[in-house]
Amino acid sequence: MARYLRLLAVQLRASTALALQYRIEFLGQGALALFWTTTSLVPLLVVYSDRGGVAGWSFEEALVVMGWFTLMKGILEGAVNPSLASVVEHIRKGTLDFVLLKPADAQFLVSTARFMPWRIIDVLAGLAIFAVAFHRMGRWPSAGAVAAAAALLVCATLVLYSLWILVISAAFYLVKVDNLSYLFASIYDAARWPVDVFRGFLRLLFTFVIPLALLTSYPALALLGKLDLAVAAQALGGSLIFAVAARLVWTRSIRRYTSASS
Repeated sequence: MARYLRLLAVQLRASTALALQYRIEFLGQGALALFWTTTSLVPLLVVYSDRGGVAGWSFEEALVVMGWFTLMKGILEGAVNPSLASVVEHIRKGTLDFVLLKPADAQFLVSTARFMPWRIIDVLAGLAIFAVAFHRMGRWPSAGAVAAAAALLVCATLVLYSLWILVISAAFYLVKVDNLSYLFASIYDAARWPVDVFRGFLRLLFTFVIPLALLTSYPALALLGKLDLAVAAQALGGSLIFAVAARLVWTRSIRRYTSASS
């Protein structure tokens, strides 16, 4: 474990050094991330402009969901997507050998190959949205609620990472998976809304098949102190199942890899 933590630290330092080589771009990308975070609040403001609540969620509670959406988007775009997106090119060109020959787990190496440090803006923006939401409520989350939300954050990150591993693993079978990645990014936009907004098939889809509820709504409920213990246990179990499934799919898929020298 200590060895892999050191490897992670090396990868983080390398990504930070690479990003800081182009300081203007670094600042520009950070400003752009802040701009898109601000504009993402517009649909929420429009929906709640003439009503007090939607599907049992007040504006402040929906704002907490938006905070989680923004925070998880920072994790997706800053830590998950940059590394795994490059795997597709390696598979397509047959150059994944450079990773497979290294004396470390291939999934770990491809998952930590690159980070986007300026995406910390999204994480900070998510925290700022939490602060605004609870300030409007006139209260702050309890220590127990914060601890539960932190645990759900780990579960949500694990599910988000596992889903992306499943998408990337498809590259071993298909020529291009770019459309799948774009589709996943588009579907993820639905996570900005509380899961109770959806009904019927969409509710089942976003809860059990593509668990967007676990990414934003459940952590929001935990921070609000409204998450049932049974639901929290299900979220933990679901995240572990997704992680195991993603690992199995990855190990099975990598056996199909053919290098450029083969």
